[in-house]
Amino acid sequence: MRASLALLGLLPLLACAPLGPPAPTASLPYDSVQFGASDPTRSAIYSSAYAFNNPGGLADAAVAARAAANLEFLAVSLPQDARYSYTPTLNGQLALARAELHSVLGVAPDAQPQLVVDGLYGVSRALRVHDGAAAANALPVAAFPDRQATLLRLAAMPALPQSAVATAAAERELLRQDQENQIGRRNGGGRR
Repeated sequence: MRASLALLGLLPLLACAPLGPPAPTASLPYDSVQFGASDPTRSAIYSSAYAFNNPGGLADAAVAARAAANLEFLAVSLPQDARYSYTPTLNGQLALARAELHSVLGVAPDAQPQLVVDGLYGVSRALRVHDGAAAANALPVAAFPDRQATLLRLAAMPALPQSAVATAAAERELLRQDQENQIGRRNGGGRR
């Protein structure tokens, strides 16, 4: 009996024990909000879904860099964001899309997500003002070992089917959630 009570006393301590290192995450820069979205995450969902799912959506290297940065952000941040935890299958789709994107862009296997996001947004900004040297310098070597190869890939992005599927699924889920919230408000309640 005393042993059982002693073990019960240890349960709260075990519950608080760390489960391992926290998963990597990233944040978006100040200029990430587009399309009249109310927050950077919504903007990242809408703009990346548009870029990866429309013919010619990735034809502009600056747009491709921004879409890639947004996908990196979504893949590491949505699984940890309670506001967007409405579909567990989306996390797996985003992880596959991230791996596909890393392979195409030559991202280092151990690259920190924030370096990837910041580098790609820097490239997008530089390319919008036609500054190729600044675009190459925006890519941190720790995340992009071959900067020139990454820039060439951004200029001629191939079809990325996993990225297209994942970003379209994220957009559908966001729209579904918005519809549920609107219906709930009309019916006098909140989200169910």
